[in-house]
Amino acid sequence: MKTKTYGWLGRVLALTTAFALLLGFGLAQNTTILGVELPADAVPYDEQVLRVPCDNTRNENTFDFPVGVYTRFDCIEELFQDTLVDLDKDFNVIPASAESWSVAEDGRTWTFKLHEGLVWSDGTPLTAYDYEATFQLTASPEMAWDFAWFYSFIGEGGIENWGEIIAGELPVEELGVRAIDDLTLEVVTKGVFPPLPGVMNFAHVMQKKALEEHGPFYNNDPATSVSSGPYVLVEFDPGNRIVVEANPMYRGYRPPNLKRIEGIYMSPATYFAAFQNGEIDRVPYERLTPADFAIIESDPVLSANYLRHFGDFRTDYLLFDTFNPPFDDLNVRKAFAMAVDRESIVANVFGGEIKAMPAHSMLMPGYPSSDTEGALAGFQRFDCDAARQHLADAGYPGGDGFPAQEMWLRAEAPAMAAVYQASAASIAQCLDIDIQVSNKDNKVYMDALNAKPTQLELGAVSYGMDFLDPANLLGIWVSTGRHSWQNDEFDRIVAEASNLVGNPVLRDQMFRDAERILVDDVGGVFIAHRWQGDLWQPYVLGDTLREPDATGISGKHWSVDELWSDLYIRADQ
Repeated sequence: MKTKTYGWLGRVLALTTAFALLLGFGLAQNTTILGVELPADAVPYDEQVLRVPCDNTRNENTFDFPVGVYTRFDCIEELFQDTLVDLDKDFNVIPASAESWSVAEDGRTWTFKLHEGLVWSDGTPLTAYDYEATFQLTASPEMAWDFAWFYSFIGEGGIENWGEIIAGELPVEELGVRAIDDLTLEVVTKGVFPPLPGVMNFAHVMQKKALEEHGPFYNNDPATSVSSGPYVLVEFDPGNRIVVEANPMYRGYRPPNLKRIEGIYMSPATYFAAFQNGEIDRVPYERLTPADFAIIESDPVLSANYLRHFGDFRTDYLLFDTFNPPFDDLNVRKAFAMAVDRESIVANVFGGEIKAMPAHSMLMPGYPSSDTEGALAGFQRFDCDAARQHLADAGYPGGDGFPAQEMWLRAEAPAMAAVYQASAASIAQCLDIDIQVSNKDNKVYMDALNAKPTQLELGAVSYGMDFLDPANLLGIWVSTGRHSWQNDEFDRIVAEASNLVGNPVLRDQMFRDAERILVDDVGGVFIAHRWQGDLWQPYVLGDTLREPDATGISGKHWSVDELWSDLYIRADQ
């Protein structure tokens, strides 16, 4: 087991110990640049290199979550910054840059205390003013942040003044995120919102100084990039290669074992072959085809190193513009919901239960307040006869007169595009209507989805949790959220449940009641809950990766950033 050393004093002691070993014994322990001792079976530190594939088909323009969530260079994850909080493998909120947090008696004013001694890779102290500047950037109308909706639904309308600032009605200085001093950040919400600390898992910080000197894309150039996280950018050749190396100035909670991570651009269609050839060390589940899974399941080494997990409890679904014909008619929506053969799609397109389970609701079984008993399954079951009757009741018997539809996808890879194409085909065949599928650029799709009024009549998309609370995955369906569906009773229940304190049983039942409304009123058509996972080379180890959580599930858990301090390369490759 490796030893983690934190802070200035611990770092000095670790480096002094390593230096003493060199002088006294002529042989140093295998330690990292930060003085962390590697496990006994690790390769030498200079060989601690992880190679990951990067998608050469993505439209990417930033490394930073606060600049573009859907346009990030996502193969090298958020390694340049630590967030305020992190999650452990059981999805508990744990300290990251913030050592503690508390809420005032009003239930709206949260105070986050930063660890002392945190610094950027250029030696500049990391302070609460960096977080203040980052939040102001994301709220700026000029920035037009593609994740701006996220902070609008917490606390009965979001962070204080969030909506007004996005709309250009107030200056960013009025935002309810304020640095009180270097180590104290205050976050004020419009209403009571108990899950707020978990939301701060997305509080990726950018440097105030770099923003002022170089603008929001400063991390795209190694010459101007600065990091508060465990790695720094040392090479960036867009479309070819990204290289990050361990940050020698890092003072945070997750000092890295790996010396370097290399991102190699390639076609997603070649990921599995590159893995088999030993060119890369990991393939995420969404880049594995059913044929790939068949090979994995038949090979004992590959199957032992495909680590399946809940991930972010992701659900694939169809969405509508329910404010305009034809989807303003509940019978049309019910017809679509009952025309999707989920079981067949999971078995034959996803590639079986290793990848997904049929979905009849938004919350994946295992998520808080989810329908583990199957009480909601009947509302969105596959029943072609019932689907045809609903379409006839809407005035389109046998599909006659139903307008041709174009189902938009959000820059989906071939494997997931096939799932949505199969869903469209199931509906079209059952209802005898015409549905074309169009895979759009990510920005084009999101701009259309987020437009008010929406420009997306029929779409397919997936969504996973941002924090482990029903207020999140049900909250995206409220009328002020991302979808063009409104149900006043649903809105009321979700708002009241989200702010309820002191009665967890009632809160749970309220969320269950709200999801029943969502499923019955067909705010969306739910297709599948994804089992997520990754295929790893057997020599990539680490307790956070390989040891199971409290439910017996191992693997790279969603948003558990501490993983990156735990991974290492074993010597007997």
